[in-house]
Amino acid sequence: MEYYTWILTFHVVSVLSWMAMLFYLPRLYVYHVENSEKKEFIEVVKIQEYKIYKYIGMPAMWATIISGAIMISLNSALITEPSVNYWMHAKLTVLIFLIAYSFSLEYYRKQLSNDTCKRSGKFFRMYNEVPTILAILIVTFVIVKEVSIIFILLMLALFAFISYMIFKPKKNKQ
Repeated sequence: MEYYTWILTFHVVSVLSWMAMLFYLPRLYVYHVENSEKKEFIEVVKIQEYKIYKYIGMPAMWATIISGAIMISLNSALITEPSVNYWMHAKLTVLIFLIAYSFSLEYYRKQLSNDTCKRSGKFFRMYNEVPTILAILIVTFVIVKEVSIIFILLMLALFAFISYMIFKPKKNKQ
């Protein structure tokens, strides 16, 4: 336990780096699909997409996972203690979605790189909100150390509202 706070510090920094990629990469995808006719711009964006995913996002995700696993192995009460394990299990469940989201970004990055992506800018604007909702859930579970179904439903409703606002047809101003 002597090094636990150092591992925790590394874990938090890794999470911050990973989240930077998760927040920014879909925004690059928006620029990519909405400016597809500007070939020189797209070539620069493709390089940015590759580098942020491969050099920042993936190493930070693995550092987060490994440091988190080390912390759990050093403090097994995080999983086994009944007063702790509900929020930790909820956090780990949401973490699985965040990891899947990360891999989905690579799936879309490859499609964009090959010019085969059929998704719209609106789709990527909505998709950009996913890590925000997941991060809010994780941070809430860690700080409050409780799982509130009402809070989870409110976050899902917020995501649904944001998605609706992104996808709803715009009224013509006359």
